[in-house]
This record gives sequence, C-alpha cells and structure tokens, in this order.
Amino acid sequence: MPLPFFSGFEKKRDQVMVIDLGAKVTKAVHLSKKGSDVVLNSYALVDAPVFDKGLNIEPLANHMKAVAQLLNSRLKLVSLALGVDSSLLRHADMPMVTAHDMRQMLKFSSKNYLQQDLSDCVFDVHIMPGRQEAPAKGEAPKVTNPKMRVLVGAAKKQIIADLQESADRAGLVADQIVPSFLGPPNAFEMAQPEVFQKEVVALVDVGYKNTTICILYNGELTLSRVVAFGSGKITQGISEALGMSLEEAEGAKITMPPEVESVVQALLSPLGRELRASIDFHDHQRDRAVSQVFFSGGASRNAQIVQSLQVELMVPCQTWNPTSFMTMNLPPQMLGEIESVAPQLTVAVGAGLAAFS
Repeated sequence: MPLPFFSGFEKKRDQVMVIDLGAKVTKAVHLSKKGSDVVLNSYALVDAPVFDKGLNIEPLANHMKAVAQLLNSRLKLVSLALGVDSSLLRHADMPMVTAHDMRQMLKFSSKNYLQQDLSDCVFDVHIMPGRQEAPAKGEAPKVTNPKMRVLVGAAKKQIIADLQESADRAGLVADQIVPSFLGPPNAFEMAQPEVFQKEVVALVDVGYKNTTICILYNGELTLSRVVAFGSGKITQGISEALGMSLEEAEGAKITMPPEVESVVQALLSPLGRELRASIDFHDHQRDRAVSQVFFSGGASRNAQIVQSLQVELMVPCQTWNPTSFMTMNLPPQMLGEIESVAPQLTVAVGAGLAAFS
C-alpha cells in the first residue's frame, strides 16, 4: 500500500533512512532495495527528547543527528514518520479532479470534506480504488458530480517547517514526511501478503501515549482511529496501584509477576472496549467481520498483554514481525536482538517502504 504523504522526492530510491519520532522512544531504520528484496542494514531505538510545548528545533536537530550516526547509513535524505498527535488521516469523498486540485480544495475548504476546519495545514491525498455504486431500481445512472473515495493526510504547516529545519540543522534533508498511521498497513502488506489481500484484519499499534487501529478489508484501508491510551498509562497504573517508582513499574510490566498481571488486566479493559467498539462499527458497515487482530508496538512484545486484550476483543490476537520478509544485513548483536525489538519498528519500516513505491 504505497501511500507517501508530504513527499518532496519524486524519483524512486534504492536506499532510505527513516526516523519515527515517537513520544517515548525514537525508532529508526536504514533499508535498501536490491531487486525485489528489501534489506535491513541497521536500526536504532533511542530515548526521545522531551518538549514542554511543541517542537524545539535545536534539541530535535541534535537528536536527529545522533540517531543518524547510530544508523551509520551515510545518507542525507531522511523520511520522517509523524505521530498521531501531530498528523491525521481521514477518508473523504472528493470530486473527480487531479490530486493537485484536491489538495487545493482541502486547503481552502477542508470543512466541506473533512467536517473540520484545518487551517494552516499541509494536505496530501491518495485516491482509493474506484467503486461506482449501482443505481437503485427504477433510477437512472448518476452522471453528475461524480465522487472519488480518497485518503487525506494533513499536518500543520508549522510542524512540517520545524521538522524540515531540524533536519537541515542536523545535516539531513527531510524529503518525505509520512503520517505514522500508514506504517502498519504498508509493512503488513509485505510481511503477510496473503492475509493482507484476502482477509479482514485489524492492525493495532500500541504507542506510549496513544494506540492506533487500522482495519484492512481485502487489502484496502477501510478504517483508522486513535485511542487515547498507550503503554505509558499501563506503567503509571502499575506504579500507583502497587506503590512502585515508574522505573520499577516499567520493569514489572515486562516481567509481569502475578500481582502485576491482575492490575494490568484491569488497566487494559478501557483500551479493549474502545478497540472492540471500532471493530463492531466496522463489522456493522461491512458484510464481513474482522477475523484476526495483529498487534505491534513495544507493549505487544508481552504475551500477557496481548492475551488480556484478546479476552476483551473476542477475536484471535497475535503479535507480528514487520521485518519477517527482509534480508538481514545486521551486525551480530543487532541480529540477535531484531526479533524481540521488531514490533517497535513497524511504523519506521512501513514509512520506509513508501519511499520505494
């Protein structure tokens, strides 16, 4: 599903460096393309800088520079994945005009198409596969004002400008900025092609502040939503319930002793209900129900967390590996750790694949 938004680079690349700017941890990958093979050359997970109000350009530039050095890619072009706090992804029905004209229409009349006034935003669109509705019995075919179903990506101009300036100060060129929503579907298409094409599945990515759910219907992204619940709330809840420091609670979340597991199960109920509501909404809109839920993100590495959510969702759930289809060109230590950290790299991998499309 090649859906690059905010792209300033039109020629296909054979190498890409991606930085996924997470709320707690920045994830980054260096990918290359050799024929039909995608190669993972390096990855990095680094504590993200904390900003009290908005982006702070100088610290962010230093952070980008440090991450790029860890990847050791020697690339100047960088793709940035922008989190759900700073970007949005929506479906919309647009007139049958060019993508350029759609962007202009959204710029001046976003409320008409998105039911929300998004002034001072940068927009991009991806035209969905066309489906013409058959006229009702006795009605003539509709030929006036035909519409197209599109995905609309948006982010504030100032955020885009700040990211570009930060990259420039880091000695990089931010040639593509991608809403993080697109990472899981892009990576899943490559990692699970049969399931992607033939089934109805939900992709749930558990971040530190938010969780996203994307539902794929036979390879089409049909629903995307944000739930304001992330792994940080689990850590905070363990800390408060058991009188631990946040550092101790983070460790307990990983080891999950019995007393912690019972607390976590209670904490996860609101998230499970919200995800279930999204799945139910989708099921009612379509003629087929979601058959499986695939989890990614740091919290998904814990089997007890996935099992607890499966009880709430009442659908088979599993963690998936977004690097499973890749050729590994990693140093021995990274090679030994890739399977355990791979769920955290989902957004970065998916954003990188967009650059190869």
